[in-house]
Amino acid sequence: MTTKNMMAAGLILLAGCTMEREGLEPPKAPGDVIRFTAGRCFGACPTYTVQVSPDGSGLLEPERNTSVPGATRFTLSSAQYRRLVSTLAPHRPATGTTQRIAHGENCDTFATDLPAYKVEWSRPGQDTTKLEFQSGCMDARYGKLRVAIASVPKILDVERMLNPRAVTP
Repeated sequence: MTTKNMMAAGLILLAGCTMEREGLEPPKAPGDVIRFTAGRCFGACPTYTVQVSPDGSGLLEPERNTSVPGATRFTLSSAQYRRLVSTLAPHRPATGTTQRIAHGENCDTFATDLPAYKVEWSRPGQDTTKLEFQSGCMDARYGKLRVAIASVPKILDVERMLNPRAVTP
């Protein structure tokens, strides 16, 4: 192979590295694609995004302190998907809106250094619905939301992929 050809092949490979991250395919079953993001905290909590589709496809994209090195596909059962939908349903804002629960806005008792979470529901032809929750909000009225957020990794059976103790230096 000539030097020019090798350089061209190298440039093509590098261009592929700059492409956007791969997402889920459009769902084949009716329902929302749910995107759940766990943000950073002051400490070693896992930071990641997980997306699930009503057809059973899932994608975990780790950022920090997880036990998987890169984007990981997984499958979930229709029962897991329905359980996730029903767990989050009481906290879902009106379709196409964004609800933010944060210190200084609608939260009186707040602990610092805890992660923020974002849940997004999307469906073709509809505006995305978003819930943004700073988990340091300790107001009693958000207790059920804290429990729902904490249950997401267990419902999706991705806890083992999020275990920061499994990360090796």
